[in-house]
Amino acid sequence: MPVSPSSSAQAAREAVARRLRDLRREAGLTVVQLANQCGWHHSKTSRIENAVTGPTAGDIRRWCAATHADDQAQDLIVQSVNAESMYREWSQQLRRGLTELQNTTGQELFRTTERFRVYSSTLVPGLLQTEGYAAGVLGISGRFHGLPADDSSRAAQARVERSRIIHESGRRFLLLIEEAVLHCRVADEDAMAAQLGYLLTAGALPTVSLGIIPMATRDRVQWPRETFHIYDDRLVSVELISARVRITQPSEVAQYIKAFDELRSMAVYGAQARELVLRAIESLR
Repeated sequence: MPVSPSSSAQAAREAVARRLRDLRREAGLTVVQLANQCGWHHSKTSRIENAVTGPTAGDIRRWCAATHADDQAQDLIVQSVNAESMYREWSQQLRRGLTELQNTTGQELFRTTERFRVYSSTLVPGLLQTEGYAAGVLGISGRFHGLPADDSSRAAQARVERSRIIHESGRRFLLLIEEAVLHCRVADEDAMAAQLGYLLTAGALPTVSLGIIPMATRDRVQWPRETFHIYDDRLVSVELISARVRITQPSEVAQYIKAFDELRSMAVYGAQARELVLRAIESLR
């Protein structure tokens, strides 16, 4: 897993590393002594303690045995597995192309989630994207990752098909964007006009709450953040350039929920939101 200072996954790995280091120190062992008892080179101990290398389940069991902390091994293994699985490199997910990514990513989450909360400072959320707009977004992503040009149009169709979930009763979609999103031209003029027009329609759906944070907002309580999705209160997905980070630690999920609520407090809805969309449509001419 690549080291990423902005990644909660790296922070999770560092938490495991700190706990293992504390166990070694509490046992009165040096790095070399711990390594000797575990049967590996001392450099491996240093890599684990500095969160450069993630420990295996076997590594953790040996470590806990050497430090007389066998009762903590299972909890540390679970914590470590969660940290390593949080980080999903785009290069791995994109091996089968953008279309496959749209068809497979989040299917179980979409099926089981009742309350979706999405904040985006850069793009119209995927759940509200039209096919032309989605093709523009996915085309940019495909070119960046060196994927076939024709894959983006098929992926756009798959994304739109998946977004039909917003019409299902029994679910709630709280979608929040910055006003700048309305003016970011990731597709041609016709596609942008169609997308903005669809926002007027989708925003009126009974299952959807669409909020827009005006650029002129004064005394912001949150600055524009990275795009993130909250699935019920159990998981947060954050999209980085190199990876998607999946956050399940309750305390971290709570931070994102707090940030979402604060961002939402600055948004406008209903007629005021429609006015911002209409201005963006007018600016296309």
